[in-house]
Amino acid sequence: MPNDCPFCVRDPEYVGRVGLENEYCLFLEGVEPVLQGSGIIVPKAHRPTVFDLTDAEWWAVRDLLLKAREKMVRELAPDGFNVGWNCGEAGGQSIHHAHLHVIPRFADEPFAGKGIRHLLKSEANLRPSLRG
Repeated sequence: MPNDCPFCVRDPEYVGRVGLENEYCLFLEGVEPVLQGSGIIVPKAHRPTVFDLTDAEWWAVRDLLLKAREKMVRELAPDGFNVGWNCGEAGGQSIHHAHLHVIPRFADEPFAGKGIRHLLKSEANLRPSLRG
């Protein structure tokens, strides 16, 4: 367990946000205030990326994902969801402890209908070596 991992050292910013829990994982709510109702599913054991999860942790993530969705539907009535992992710095991972983003989406958002690949598909994101 790295001493600087906010999930492992139980950073106060996250401790009070536990909305759901099972044997292997936590669902932390309200981590991104701009994204109403969003949260993250975090394994209790330090795992750098999703690729490091054990089989039991995979099933525990699925369990909390379904419960988080049910809770969000009941409390927020979203029109859709984005669910995703960021892996490595180039992939946008800023905390090097695996965490699954669960983001409810609403039809009245300015970017409604724009999925997680929206920015990635932009011409501005084309690698320099592939430009003509």
